Amino acid sequence: MAVGKNFGLALITGTAFFGVVLYVTPMSAQQQAAAAAPEVTFTRDIAPILQRSCQNCHRPGQVAPMSLLTYEDARPWARSMKARTAIRDKAGAMPPWYIEKNIGIQHYKNDPSLSDEEVAKIAKWADTGAPRGDMKDMPVARVFPDGASWHAGEPDLIVESPEITVKANAPDWWGEFAPTLLPIKEDRYVKSVEIREVNNFSNESGRQTVGQRYVWHHLIWATAPVDETGDPLDASVTQGAVGWPVHEVGRNADVFDETAGVLLKAGSSIIYQSAHLHSGGNDVKSKLMFGFRFHPVGYKPLKRTSLHSLANALDIDIKPNEANQQLHAYEVLSQPAKVVTFEPHLHAPGQRMCLEAIWGFNIQTLTCAGYDHNWVRQYEYDDDYAPILPRGTILHIIGYMDNTPNNKNIPDPRNWQGSGNRSIANMFIDLGQIMPLTDAEFQAEMAKRREKLGPNRPDVIVGCPLCNVIPPPATPAATAKPGQQQ
Repeated sequence: MAVGKNFGLALITGTAFFGVVLYVTPMSAQQQAAAAAPEVTFTRDIAPILQRSCQNCHRPGQVAPMSLLTYEDARPWARSMKARTAIRDKAGAMPPWYIEKNIGIQHYKNDPSLSDEEVAKIAKWADTGAPRGDMKDMPVARVFPDGASWHAGEPDLIVESPEITVKANAPDWWGEFAPTLLPIKEDRYVKSVEIREVNNFSNESGRQTVGQRYVWHHLIWATAPVDETGDPLDASVTQGAVGWPVHEVGRNADVFDETAGVLLKAGSSIIYQSAHLHSGGNDVKSKLMFGFRFHPVGYKPLKRTSLHSLANALDIDIKPNEANQQLHAYEVLSQPAKVVTFEPHLHAPGQRMCLEAIWGFNIQTLTCAGYDHNWVRQYEYDDDYAPILPRGTILHIIGYMDNTPNNKNIPDPRNWQGSGNRSIANMFIDLGQIMPLTDAEFQAEMAKRREKLGPNRPDVIVGCPLCNVIPPPATPAATAKPGQQQ
């Protein structure tokens, strides 16, 4: 049987049989490297990844729907693990950490994200049948405390909110609760606070709500002494009350700078300034648990951090059936500052947010992060990489919104959307924390950054536009000549 002139070509690039020429696309360098790599096994390759980045949540008593502690636990989820880790920085990604790795600062505290090599290992493990491997390669199992653990460390003080009931099909609710007295007899400075929702939610409802198994969307709260009616004696956050970072669904703990602990005053109560509750398809009883870790008695902060709310609620104009719509907000720093955290807050249409610093004609993208309304994240910069910005810097946030059928959080993308409290409406806020600096502290922070980076530091330091501007040495006061007044 003659195959014609293509037969010779087929011998080079494909296979010819029964008169058909089958062309084979050459493998890419990455595919060839993956194919030639050693076998990926659970015991040697996958278990260490799960222990570091997954098992804090994926184990009995925690928030994740399945355990990943053992091979038997993980094996049925191999294909799902491949799919979810490949998403990387978009909604639905696992672990839920959405920093984009190709732009801006890449050093954060408590970062559970996977490297490209680890994502490739999980994919190959799933594609090759998810082999167990040799048990002698298995790392020692992590030991967790019974029940749900605290990610920031065991608290020195745990306080519970009032228990509330959210009916299966109740509308969203906003409001306040009676204050909760804090059982402390002396002022203490807080090094971290972590808030967990505890409820009896059942996954049997079948409803895919925003927030999934939680009914607290967010809580704005403060601490202050209150009178017998529960009203703050001084509601001013600048004087009597102490403001705290907002609790949001799925949010990680707040660990404050070591030099800037936050004061928890004796005799104070938790004031529930604004709670937002939504139903999840079950009748749910729920409460919040506040876990405070303290600095030692006698600790005094050298600096202070301030809550940051860079936002725009006026110009939110989300058109129907359109992706990649942008929102913008700006703020001018009135004094030097160190940016401690970045925390995008959007609502259901939100896809990602970027933070820029503009100083003169110098424009730097500090951070871009995807957004998942089911797992709100805050990103705490490593101390040696946190942005150090001069007075007059313009902070600029850009939000990217998707109001199309591709966004599964949108009930009906044919609708226009504006600003609003409901999850299906819109908010656009960076809720990060900032540490104001004096001029002397600003110069000291930059000198420390230069020393850390060393003599071979780059010409452009992302997050520190003036780091390479070294001030001249101080000039000693001129000595007066005899007979002259000084």
